[in-house]
Amino acid sequence: MIEKKHRALSSIYLINDAVASNLAMLCAWFLRFSVKIIPVTKGQQEVETYLQLLPIVTIVFPLAFAVQGLYRIRPTRSKTEEWLSVAIGSIVATVVFSGVLLWIRPGRRDVLYSRATLGIFLLCAIVFVILGRAIVRAVVERGHRGGKRLDRVLIAGSGELARAVVERVNGHRELGFLIVGYLKNGEASKLDGLECLGTIDQAEQVIAEQNIDHVFVALPHASSEAMMALLDRLVRSVVAIHVVPDLLQFMVLRSRVEDLDGLPTINLSETPLEGWSRFLKRGFDLIVATAALIVFSPVMVVVAIAIKLGDRGPIFYRQERMGLDGKPFEIVKFRSMRVGAEKDTGAKWAEKNDPRRTRVGRFIRETSLDELPQLFNVLLGDMSVVGPRPERPQFVEQFRAEFPHYMLRHKVRAGITGWAQVHGWRGNTSMRMRIEHDLYYIENWSLMLDLKILFMTLIHGLRHENAY
Repeated sequence: MIEKKHRALSSIYLINDAVASNLAMLCAWFLRFSVKIIPVTKGQQEVETYLQLLPIVTIVFPLAFAVQGLYRIRPTRSKTEEWLSVAIGSIVATVVFSGVLLWIRPGRRDVLYSRATLGIFLLCAIVFVILGRAIVRAVVERGHRGGKRLDRVLIAGSGELARAVVERVNGHRELGFLIVGYLKNGEASKLDGLECLGTIDQAEQVIAEQNIDHVFVALPHASSEAMMALLDRLVRSVVAIHVVPDLLQFMVLRSRVEDLDGLPTINLSETPLEGWSRFLKRGFDLIVATAALIVFSPVMVVVAIAIKLGDRGPIFYRQERMGLDGKPFEIVKFRSMRVGAEKDTGAKWAEKNDPRRTRVGRFIRETSLDELPQLFNVLLGDMSVVGPRPERPQFVEQFRAEFPHYMLRHKVRAGITGWAQVHGWRGNTSMRMRIEHDLYYIENWSLMLDLKILFMTLIHGLRHENAY
């Protein structure tokens, strides 16, 4: 039922986006050739010429928005993030659309579509899609505030699991759920702000009196017998039953039920970086890494010469790190420490005023210029531009024993910069906070988040007090 509601809302947004982008094309023609906000110098084009493009627009724009994750319903997405995602999706869609027009020209083959019209179309599409989505959201919220189309929900349980259910239901107002109250199972705890309507033994009576539509069974493992007895009674009614497994301590990333030939299994480590999203991120990495190498190549040449002149040692330093799916790879950095720096000490964290650093190394570490050769690791597919920082296998063995969820960081490619780094958790800092930030990034990945991290890195992430 929950997935059905999400699909329904996503379908409404998809229809809105398709209609809005089509209206944007018509509006662009009107502004260009009727209002003539830009002077027409190469001849008037009839509206029929652009009407033939609408089927292509209907396909390209929703696909671009789907890649941006705009049809994944997330209550944590701010309006600003949604608007930026719409803008990026519209730009990508317009570029793809323009490319399609080079190969497919409906009607006459000699028609040259106005680039000015396409520019106006892009702006109109962004405005119309955002406006349409705002109207959809306002209509849905207004209906729910007025008590229309609300499903009445009963929570069976009052412990931590039940509190987690209440928090998530209240966080998804778009589902149209109204929590009427809860049933206790002898627990001393209670759910603040909700009325206790009785015990789980009175479930059938409460369901009938309160006209309940959904029951969320949120009982701990210790109450398995009570839960089985409750389910036996609930299946005799017509309410929708949702059993919440007591897996909170394991549910770090997204979880979803998968079907194995009729046997339901719970995937506890689902990430957004699957399917097309993974291809999109890889394409993004290749574009950014190539552009960065071109821009920073003069700087890299200067750094390389300075290192060589400094102590005549090797320019690059290679070190084994753990990457995607726990597979090792060799990371490449500009050498910032003297040759054989760890011969006597073994693997250890760099420290403030580290005596192992060279004169050039002190500067390039403080400015993060030693990380630039990792752009080659990105091109080779060992790393991503944005992602959790890779660690050495020796440290990984230590951290995986101390932090149960540490290895989940390896569900994605390691990155040159990341959500933890731009928030100050880099170098020899709190590993717990770094893991929390890395897992947040993995669970909430989007192309918009990657762009935000790159922007934050350029603004204040290159120099840091812990970069030594």
